[in-house]
Amino acid sequence: MSKILIRGAKVLGGEPQDVLIDGETIAATARQGEIDWSGAGIDAGDVTVVEAEGQVLLPGLVDLHTHLREPGREDSETVLTGTKAAAVGGFTAVHAMANTFPVADTAGVVEQVWRLGKESGYCDVQPIGAVTVGLEGKQLAELGAMHDSAAGVKVFSDDGKCVDDAVIMRRALEYVKAFDGVVAQHAQEPRLTEGAQMNEGIVSAELGLGGWPAVAEESIIARDVLLAAHVGSRVHICHLSTAGSVEIVRWAKSKGWNVTAEVTPHHLLLTDELVRSYNPVYKVNPPLRTEADVLALREALADGTIDCVATDHAPHPHEDKDCEWAAAAMGMVGLETALSVVQQTMVETGLLDWAGVADRMSFRPAAIGRLDGHGRPVSAGEPANLTLVDPAYRGVVDPAGFASRSRNTPYEGRELPGRVTHTFLRGRATVVDGKLA
Repeated sequence: MSKILIRGAKVLGGEPQDVLIDGETIAATARQGEIDWSGAGIDAGDVTVVEAEGQVLLPGLVDLHTHLREPGREDSETVLTGTKAAAVGGFTAVHAMANTFPVADTAGVVEQVWRLGKESGYCDVQPIGAVTVGLEGKQLAELGAMHDSAAGVKVFSDDGKCVDDAVIMRRALEYVKAFDGVVAQHAQEPRLTEGAQMNEGIVSAELGLGGWPAVAEESIIARDVLLAAHVGSRVHICHLSTAGSVEIVRWAKSKGWNVTAEVTPHHLLLTDELVRSYNPVYKVNPPLRTEADVLALREALADGTIDCVATDHAPHPHEDKDCEWAAAAMGMVGLETALSVVQQTMVETGLLDWAGVADRMSFRPAAIGRLDGHGRPVSAGEPANLTLVDPAYRGVVDPAGFASRSRNTPYEGRELPGRVTHTFLRGRATVVDGKLA
């Protein structure tokens, strides 16, 4: 594998540096102009030079919450197309959710997904195992067998459904404690959301759509942080979406409990006012909330109450979205636009700097998922999992150019800042000049 010299990039948004990649590893870093790289083989043509003036170099992004749909719903996405979308978005690792067909509730299925990820080659795929058999919430799945499998599963979730039985949730937390695993909870009390179509509030009342109350999320989070504290185990809250949820997680962390949480890009930017269009592209679980919720989520991500950004990339074929609101599937694609939305909502508002983005989109999600080789510093001796982004770029989102198999983005026609120009997975370019390598 040839050497790659990234020249003049702002590492984590700081001073311009040169970064030399040799094989799968970062061989050296230096302030721009500090080292004459001719001895490294540039003159002989042994080094590929990437001119990165004005660009920001980040560790490869890590997504804790991706729906790759394979096996079973290859009409929506496959591991190959999903990992291509991830690479275009700057991700070098994704965690694949368990709500496939068949459900990833056995060692055999998680190993299948893991091997498909190895074959794709565009980013690492870490399967998430189901908490319960068939996501039915009645019987614990083979948690130990999935952990001991080749896939080495450490995160378990019934995402798409809530583990609403408190006894089952307690048992899951007790089980994963044995191998430092984590239960990632989709917080949604099902009895409070029967027939719900959108956030419960002024807009739902005016539109006559079934309301999805904030308390349906908050009550489950309150229960589960208490259970995690009682058991002494780790719980992670998926796609937190309300100001009240923020306060519960903040309180739990003040107690020293092992609680982490994520927020999606769309919950950092979009509000339930968009539902007035009745465009099913805005139908998502949990639903888009109010402007007050959005601002609370941004502040919580900035102060660390919310640990990380996770896309909840949820691809659907057009027939599942190109229909009336009530019949439409819930979910949005998000891998290819996540970093741009975070730049707009967090960086350009002054709430986070680029080092903060690296923390919330690489370091912390890799740590929560116990993912080796990712979320590492941009320094000599570390794996060359890297993302180069041009923050000055402005472009209108056109889903026709997506690498994902699905097109259900809420940002179509919207101008967003920033563009990933290069992604490197263990020193190999998966994206060059914004296009798949």
